[in-house]
Amino acid sequence: MIVDRLLAAARERLVMIASDAPLTAAAALLRDLDKDIVVVHDPEGRLAGIITKTDIVRQISRCQGAACMTAASAVMTQAVVFCRPSDLLREVWIVMKERHLKNIPILDQQSRPLGVLNARDALEALLEELQYEEVLLREYVTCVGYH
Repeated sequence: MIVDRLLAAARERLVMIASDAPLTAAAALLRDLDKDIVVVHDPEGRLAGIITKTDIVRQISRCQGAACMTAASAVMTQAVVFCRPSDLLREVWIVMKERHLKNIPILDQQSRPLGVLNARDALEALLEELQYEEVLLREYVTCVGYH
């Protein structure tokens, strides 16, 4: 199974902001309980980094006066783990598990964000695939459908 299969759900999770936008705008986007990351894009729409709720809290905890109006680019994580629609979901899941990532951006070939892959969605899809393979194997072994 490839990541593309989950692209519709990933598009719904995608929240983007320009790199020069104020951090308060990113915080406003993260207010929703189901939103965990904001994808930061450059002027051409390519991935520049990500901002998590943890990044917001860290910045605001030391914020005073004008520092509270920090640009998103000053706080974002630039070394972002991402995947492509053609990547194998199993391999992406392994990376997410090893690095303890709850979400990762899905990018096109020009590094433009297409969506955000959530670990729960990936795991559910992998479990469905495994259950389907188990049914096929059981039917093969019991000769269901063979004459």
